[in-house]
Amino acid sequence: MVDISIVIVNWNVRELLHRCLSSLRATALLPGTGGLTCEVVVVDNASQDGSAAMVRAEFPQVTLIENTENLGFTRGNNQALARSTGRYLLLLNPDTEIVGDALTTMVAYMDANPGVGVVGPQLLYPDGSIQSSRRRFPSLATMFVEITVLQRLFGRSALVRHYYALDTPDDATQEVDWVVGACMMVRREAMDAAGLLDERFFMYSEEMDWCLRIKQQGWKVVYLPTARIVHHEARSSEQVLPAQHIYFHSSKVAYVRKHFGPRQAEALRLFLLATYVYQILEEGAKWLLGSKRPLRARRISLYRQVLRSGLRGDAGTG
Repeated sequence: MVDISIVIVNWNVRELLHRCLSSLRATALLPGTGGLTCEVVVVDNASQDGSAAMVRAEFPQVTLIENTENLGFTRGNNQALARSTGRYLLLLNPDTEIVGDALTTMVAYMDANPGVGVVGPQLLYPDGSIQSSRRRFPSLATMFVEITVLQRLFGRSALVRHYYALDTPDDATQEVDWVVGACMMVRREAMDAAGLLDERFFMYSEEMDWCLRIKQQGWKVVYLPTARIVHHEARSSEQVLPAQHIYFHSSKVAYVRKHFGPRQAEALRLFLLATYVYQILEEGAKWLLGSKRPLRARRISLYRQVLRSGLRGDAGTG
């Protein structure tokens, strides 16, 4: 059994994936480079940019799984997790770069704290500023506010501050409810107790659901700011903005259905669709007034695609 199984699910971000794997090599965390024993598994979801060929040519020690279609973030991770052998399992986005000894710091913390099932590092933007990566579990009200038109009005409310844990210091090691899945280390025993990621979530909310199930099995989730990772954030999903909106909100609906109930989920789904109707009307009014018409037209097209989906995509089923 190796110390860490590093799992990276990639879709059309070849250059960022190269930087991610290079950062692992620079910190002696590719197989055969010394330090902790590890295995690295890259799951490529049918990329069209030569990602798989790059991995084969430049990182032959990496195990490559090539899917013939985009199976999504959750299923891709589960593919690799099911064949992993590590004491610890690291979900790592391809748009990340390891800073210094971040992963050895996370392993050392886990070794010293056997009651901890999940550790998340401090995430940084490329300019070095801190990226929000620790959360409390959302209330039903939070789901109606987060990343909707209401957050424009209530972005500084106690509800939002509580959810984003803004009342706690960025530089303090702390127990939290969940950590962002761009980089999260999971103890194998915790995964065995809670099971794999729930594949009803194509992408988004899957790590929140996983942390909840892990905590329900008695494990702690910890934010560890002494370990730092650069995260370029949403570089895969931003390639297809309508799908990004659809999967994000469909996953919210799926999470509410699973943990709050079907009536609450349907109320949220209808509310979210109504917010897109409002945004179409708002952008349409700005277009009529002659304000940045190409931008308004793109946004209206995007919002119409979300409405046509009904927010009943893969992430919203089951």
